[in-house]
Amino acid sequence: MKQIKGTNDFVVKFANVNGSGSASANHLFAKAIFRMGIPVSPRNIFPSNIQGLPTWYEVRVSSKGYLGRRGGVDLMVCVNPQTMEQDIAEIEPGGYFVYDDTKPLAPHLKRDDITYLGIPLTEMCMREFKVPRLQQLLKNVVYVGAMAALLDIRFSILKDLLNDQFKGKEKLIHPNVRALEMGFQYATENFSCPLPIRLEMGGNDAPHIKESNHILMNGNTAAALGAIYGGATVAAWYPITPSTSVIDAFSKYAQRMRIDPGTGKKNFAILQAEDEIAAMGIVVGAGWNGARAFTATSGPGLSLMSEFLGLAYFAEVPVVLIDVQRSGPSTGMPTRSQQSDILAAAYASHGDTKHMLLFPATPRECFDMTVQAFDLAERFQTPIIIMSDLDLGMNDVMSPPLEWDDDYEMDRGKVLDAEALDTVEKFGRYLDVDGDGICYRTLPGTHPDKGAFFTRGSSKNEMAIYSERGEDYVQNVDRLLRKFETAKSYVPEPKTHPPIEVKKPKTRKKLGALFFGTSASPAYEAVETLAEEGYPIDTMRIRAFPFHKSLDDFIHEHDAVFVIEQNRDGQMRQLIMNECHVSPDKLTSVLNYSGIPITARTIASQIRQALDIESANVVKLHPESV
Repeated sequence: MKQIKGTNDFVVKFANVNGSGSASANHLFAKAIFRMGIPVSPRNIFPSNIQGLPTWYEVRVSSKGYLGRRGGVDLMVCVNPQTMEQDIAEIEPGGYFVYDDTKPLAPHLKRDDITYLGIPLTEMCMREFKVPRLQQLLKNVVYVGAMAALLDIRFSILKDLLNDQFKGKEKLIHPNVRALEMGFQYATENFSCPLPIRLEMGGNDAPHIKESNHILMNGNTAAALGAIYGGATVAAWYPITPSTSVIDAFSKYAQRMRIDPGTGKKNFAILQAEDEIAAMGIVVGAGWNGARAFTATSGPGLSLMSEFLGLAYFAEVPVVLIDVQRSGPSTGMPTRSQQSDILAAAYASHGDTKHMLLFPATPRECFDMTVQAFDLAERFQTPIIIMSDLDLGMNDVMSPPLEWDDDYEMDRGKVLDAEALDTVEKFGRYLDVDGDGICYRTLPGTHPDKGAFFTRGSSKNEMAIYSERGEDYVQNVDRLLRKFETAKSYVPEPKTHPPIEVKKPKTRKKLGALFFGTSASPAYEAVETLAEEGYPIDTMRIRAFPFHKSLDDFIHEHDAVFVIEQNRDGQMRQLIMNECHVSPDKLTSVLNYSGIPITARTIASQIRQALDIESANVVKLHPESV
């Protein structure tokens, strides 16, 4: 049998039971690789219950710096009998299967093209540890120790990580280190270590990243820090997976950074509302009164918030919403990731609305774009929606470190103070003085008798007086559209990359690919794979809506453009066709909507299929097994 070989380039997957304590052990494994200076991308694939259902943890190791999912598994560590059959089926030919062989493996689970590595995990833990709960928890640490021997992970790094993890709980360090030693010793005594797939510390030159200058962080924490640094003082929310940890992190950091040093009083307010509708209502009220306020939710919450988003759009109140997308519709799959709120967010609420959207692809962009969202919300007096997703929000991702400019000043937009109001003969809240669609606003109570004290969601004229005259209504909504056009010069521009040079291209067509958010990493990898096969593809990563003019130019400069996204209906493709007036024939969807993040193999396969490449090993539309 030909075994898979390679250094710093493989996929490991752990198959566990939810609630068994495996997550911390698996994360220990991923962090050890990160500390070795090797690009790594871990993903926790977990069910929506507390305990008992299958859960997986996939770790991509890539010396080239590919951080998206590749597809396929080279080494499977399975301690869950419920899923063993499907886990074995997922292993690549020539791969490896590590399992608990306290009980014999059933004959039907045998394959002749993979290597079986049995370790009596349960038996070892029952013999060594007397407390039943410890026996269960430390079984996970034992297999991490075995993996250290099998893959050549520096043991001292694992010990250092345990010391960091249990600082202040020293009694837990010894049994965990002992469990690591047990696994390491068993593997070295019973197997040929390291395996043909192994890790090598440092010495990587990844074209996409410089791993020595990266951090391991999740997008929700980064967004919460962005809210802190962006000046947010009010957060209202209703708990919903996968966005809850945004507010949890904001609360933690606000307790440290939003306390008045003189009085010790809190300079922030966090309110858990009775539902998502009320949460957005609180944020709109706070924004109207001059606070930088935000909420975080997911698809179901976005649906409920649409009425208040329409109010904020029409009354022109600054609001920030962080949408950590999950699988829908309805309850859908609460712990699975999608990019399926695009249209719902862009046109949230009834009537003619258009909301500004930001699409972060890394934790660094979650931080930067959250700060920018508050500036944009106040500059344009409108809701700004940050379109994250579960994959980015809840998984630790290698990212450029967060950076902050101490000279930063908030952009509060066109806000008149009392002195400015004294120079105005008559204040018109919805009067477009500068021709950019953005009106001047005041904060309630700024002046004793001038400025705006109340607002409404009904039609009004330029002076904010209720009006049902058609001319007033048309003038108002046309001005809102003009403001949206102005925003194109303020939102983040798309990022383009020229194609990899192909000496003998196999097509005369000029090909392009569009993608956004968490589809970016696997898309870049797929494009590089196709270039090696003779198909050069230009790329553009969309970072905001309204779309920059360069998006129109990119589409018109290419014969065919692939739009890569993670939803069933090609929502970004629809949005582009609607806003850029592009022929549907010009744009080809590349889709994944299984709830498991899209892989580079899926993207490459669908593009081959679209190009009618006969040699393509076509992957089905939703191939992503868990």
